[in-house]
Amino acid sequence: MALAVIGDELGALENYKLRPFDPGPPPSGQVQVAVKAAGVSFVDVLNAMGKYQGRRPTPFIPGSECAGVITALGPDVGGLAVGQPVVATAWGGVFSQLANLPARSLHPMPAGMDFAEGAVFMVSATTSWHALADRARVQPGETVLVLGAGGATGYAAVQIAKYLGARVIASASSDSKRALALQGGADAVVGAGSTTWREEVLAANNGRPVDIVFDPVGGSATEPAFRSLGWNGRHLVVGFPAGIASLATNLPLLKAASLVGVNLQKFSEAEPEQAAANVDKVFQLAGEGCFRPVVAHRFPMDRFIDAMTLAAEGSSAGRIVLLMEK
Repeated sequence: MALAVIGDELGALENYKLRPFDPGPPPSGQVQVAVKAAGVSFVDVLNAMGKYQGRRPTPFIPGSECAGVITALGPDVGGLAVGQPVVATAWGGVFSQLANLPARSLHPMPAGMDFAEGAVFMVSATTSWHALADRARVQPGETVLVLGAGGATGYAAVQIAKYLGARVIASASSDSKRALALQGGADAVVGAGSTTWREEVLAANNGRPVDIVFDPVGGSATEPAFRSLGWNGRHLVVGFPAGIASLATNLPLLKAASLVGVNLQKFSEAEPEQAAANVDKVFQLAGEGCFRPVVAHRFPMDRFIDAMTLAAEGSSAGRIVLLMEK
């Protein structure tokens, strides 16, 4: 029988065990996938511990993005085939060797990627594309400051901002993460947390304020980044693992700058046609070699606690993946 990482209650990672699991045949509108690889992110850890927005029902199988091969189609499913390699997203359930997933959440594997790369591509790339192309409307020649540039969405944002014609300044917390950002196409890097951070950002942009901030970090990083914006600047709020920031309202007034929320889930619900077009565009560009994630660590399934612990630390330059071989 297939195995899955299962917790009978949310909380400590030690609550989770590798146990036999049979999802049964896929119901109407769903597809059964033999999961080959699953991404491990900070959000996955928060969900498993019951600390994310909205608690998951138990017993709970973590995991929100994966890649694998279709093994069975439920009734009323078209456009997909048994044996087809796919990537998928979910709100849990993919730290498992077999998973039944909604057909609408599946997409063909991008050309040229292995299962580990495919597992960690879609969420970061589509979030960053929506943020930069739809919400900020990046124009060629503008400067984008990417916070957390060594993380999942940050690294994708570096690549996408460059594709859209921007100059990219990447802020990251370690030498390895800054090197990763340069590998992704950043024009300049600065060290997150530096006491002279704003001065370094200004110098990296030849003495000019930036046009756009891509902020998946929050906390104490948000205000100095917003202060680095120029006239008519846009600050993209993508996430806040470092905490929810407070911002004085005179700051956007003084420079006519905008604080812009980025919520991929709500966007997909409110504008499904545009969201689907974004996915198609991102996958097309990935197939052409424009975007590619970096996998830093590949753990066997039985080391899921090690993988989740590393994801919680946030020290990895590149993505963390669970490989699901039996």
